[in-house]
Amino acid sequence: MIEEEKQVDSTQPSPEASGLDEGQATTVETTTESADASAGTQPESTSQETVASAETDDTDYEAAFMELRSNYAAKEREIEALKVQSEDRNSQYMRIAADFENFRRRTQKEKEDLEQQIKCNTVNELLPVVDNFERARSHIKPQTDAEMGIHKSYQGVYKDMVDRLKKIGVAPMRAEGKEFDPNLHEAVMREPTNEYAEGTVVEELVRGYMLGDRVLRHAMVKVAAPTEETSAAEPELDA
Repeated sequence: MIEEEKQVDSTQPSPEASGLDEGQATTVETTTESADASAGTQPESTSQETVASAETDDTDYEAAFMELRSNYAAKEREIEALKVQSEDRNSQYMRIAADFENFRRRTQKEKEDLEQQIKCNTVNELLPVVDNFERARSHIKPQTDAEMGIHKSYQGVYKDMVDRLKKIGVAPMRAEGKEFDPNLHEAVMREPTNEYAEGTVVEELVRGYMLGDRVLRHAMVKVAAPTEETSAAEPELDA
């Protein structure tokens, strides 16, 4: 019996151990209660802060909206002004480009005309030399071998000059047998004839020349005129 009581007593916790467990339990309960209290008070404090901030928010949203709208309208006006300015600059650029293109074409044409005029003046100074070679060829009749050698030599010079004139665009007029044209021909004589119609070039006295489409020298020509018999017969036909 005594041994069973001792064993029973040994199974019960000692006063020191029970005292430690009671302290720890008290601490746990205190911590749990404080956590529950803080958890219960935190949502209440957050909602109170939200309500307070809503009550203290005195922002004028209508004024802010009107200011934003005014700024937007000002930016639109600024964009429209920039568009007008851009169109004006583009128009100025187009006018300047057109003026420059006209200036370029005009100067190019003036340059070509000047070159053509210089060429015409130079060739005009050489045409009398060509005329002299042609007169010599038609009038001089070589009789000996020496004269024939001289004749061939200067005719070779004449041919070389004519070939060089052709290369730069010089061409002689062929006026004989064509209708008289005051833009190309200069009438120095009239010859009554029945072989050609009136106003036809009968003979080319001095040859004319062209440089491209420009007249270097008008051809001096003899023009056909009606004979006296034809002139006398015309009144009878009218009667």
